[in-house]
Amino acid sequence: MRFKLDENIGTRGQDLLRAAGHDVETVPGQDLCGAADETLFEVCRQESRVLITLDHDFGQVLRFPPESSHGIVILELPPRATSDALLKRLQELLSVLATRPLGRELWIIEPGRVRIHQRETE
Repeated sequence: MRFKLDENIGTRGQDLLRAAGHDVETVPGQDLCGAADETLFEVCRQESRVLITLDHDFGQVLRFPPESSHGIVILELPPRATSDALLKRLQELLSVLATRPLGRELWIIEPGRVRIHQRETE
């Protein structure tokens, strides 16, 4: 799978995903730090990448419709987050990906569960 890691996710996350066989690019690696959310959403769409972020703004499905993207993953961390907590959320993501593909959906990875926003059928 092709991922883009937001600037709030470090290189340990990048290493973990690459070790699992995924194609990973980062916001800092492409000089996109500080870019508007809309810009980042569009870059991910153009590159056919799933955005992985801690930024809850990407959970606004009217502003960032998951079906117009290749997927959005928001990692939920406790208020005093550690890099270990971040890696645990990424490991939970990998566990879910082993059983279910991530389509054009919004996934919110919380401790012990994944919430998936699916497009309403018409």
